Amino acid sequence: MFGQKVKRDMSKQPGLSSVRTIEENRALELQWNDGERSRFHAFWLRDNALDEKTRSTGNSQRLITLDEIPENITVDTIEAESDGLKLRFMPDQHTVNFPLAWLWSHRYDLHTPSIKGRMPTGSQGWTSEFSLSKVTAHFDGCASDSVQLMQWLSHVRRFGVGLLRAGPVEPSALLSIVDWFGYIRRTNYGEFFDVRTSVNPANLAYTSLGLQAHTDNPYRDPAPTLQILYCLENSAEGGESQIVDGFQAAQRLRDEDPDGFDCLTRYCARFKYSGTGDVHLSARKPIVEMTPDGELYAVRFNNRSAAPIVDVPYEQMPLYYRAYRHYAKIVDDPAMNITFKLEPGESFIVDNTRVLHGRTGYSASKGSRWLQGCYADKDGLLSTLAVLEKNLGKVNT
Repeated sequence: MFGQKVKRDMSKQPGLSSVRTIEENRALELQWNDGERSRFHAFWLRDNALDEKTRSTGNSQRLITLDEIPENITVDTIEAESDGLKLRFMPDQHTVNFPLAWLWSHRYDLHTPSIKGRMPTGSQGWTSEFSLSKVTAHFDGCASDSVQLMQWLSHVRRFGVGLLRAGPVEPSALLSIVDWFGYIRRTNYGEFFDVRTSVNPANLAYTSLGLQAHTDNPYRDPAPTLQILYCLENSAEGGESQIVDGFQAAQRLRDEDPDGFDCLTRYCARFKYSGTGDVHLSARKPIVEMTPDGELYAVRFNNRSAAPIVDVPYEQMPLYYRAYRHYAKIVDDPAMNITFKLEPGESFIVDNTRVLHGRTGYSASKGSRWLQGCYADKDGLLSTLAVLEKNLGKVNT
């Protein structure tokens, strides 16, 4: 049976009951008032020391290397202070203060059974019943109010998607959204690209065909981790946008076909793109990727860009294709899919490592459909959000 991962909850930090050295002073044992025990190895404590001789006061980067920490390091003396511990290490005779709050939030002596295919910490899955109003914000509000921007970015972090209403109906307006939190990821498609019907399309996105929900650019390594699509015209019949939580779909596959799920995570698919003569891109990655301890990390699903799969052993190929087909059916299931039509000035952002997006087909002869798209990366978004939360305090999402 899979267990639940123990979460670090700073709001419930208990007081310290006792502290002592163990394992011939090679480790420290803290007993908290709630009965929980936390152990820390001496070499771990010394490596993560917070003092100015160990870390730069300007950027918190380490000033020492691992080789500078004695292999036989021990905790020599302990002094309890009102809000922390003062430790003296031997044989280097280095003294360091550790706040109790820091020790509590960084404890690693936890019973953490791994749930294979679990959601990343702080993420929440969704299906077709999810209301997009929860992740929708006003363009001008996010542009001018840090609290509204923080709230919207926190929704993107939690759900992998966010919508904006009432933006300017101007070409390249989507670039200002990226400016709120990060940087454009320029590709062979340019700084941004137009999604509308083309006579000789370099990509099927530039046609009026319906597109199965997919992640973008799986043939890149690394693939862009964020995508924004911004509507400038949408009077055509059809052309509704669709989104699917790829992590939720992966968990459903895990529950319905555990062997197939394992197969998709164990072997790599291949993806290629050569839409123009001067571009040839390829990548080799699993369709469902997890961290070593079983947390979902990324999904890559794009049948249009899939190359022949050659990394699966002959005996496993039937199981792999069974799982691949099963995952595709889950993605296409209306119970997993949210469909909506963008109006001019509206846009949405998706976590391209998690949320699949697509569209229904539309008539190119009646009305017009013009979206602009661009890529960015999550590191900028998460950094901006962390700074906002530090300065303004976290909001309830």
